[in-house]
Amino acid sequence: MMEETFFACKKFAVAGASTNRNKFGNKVFRALLGAKGEEAVIPVHPKEPVVEGVATQPIEKVLAEENAEELGLSIVTPPAVSLDIVQKAIDAGVRNIWLQPGAESQAVLDLAKERGVPVISSGYVSIFTSRLKVY
Repeated sequence: MMEETFFACKKFAVAGASTNRNKFGNKVFRALLGAKGEEAVIPVHPKEPVVEGVATQPIEKVLAEENAEELGLSIVTPPAVSLDIVQKAIDAGVRNIWLQPGAESQAVLDLAKERGVPVISSGYVSIFTSRLKVY
């Protein structure tokens, strides 16, 4: 199951992590933070310096510094932004990508398919973290 492969990653980045606790970018970040711990989860946001007490990083830095084979990338951004992030991630060698509902588009899915990278595009990380008992 692709979800289990995703959760087996050693590090996670949440593109679109939000400071607003009512937004899914924050909920997804908190779910992974609770499941994997602060050392394993990186919030990615272009403007916010900190999310839930953890310093954010730009996606380019995450992709340059983390081992792509061990990185799970959760995307909670508008589809146009998601397309750019997925392109950069695939170019960097990331193979564990989860497009949260609303982040996907046909262009994003087509790009991943063309490049031979399977993506998860259904369900929220927070739902699966409780189901897989990774808390």
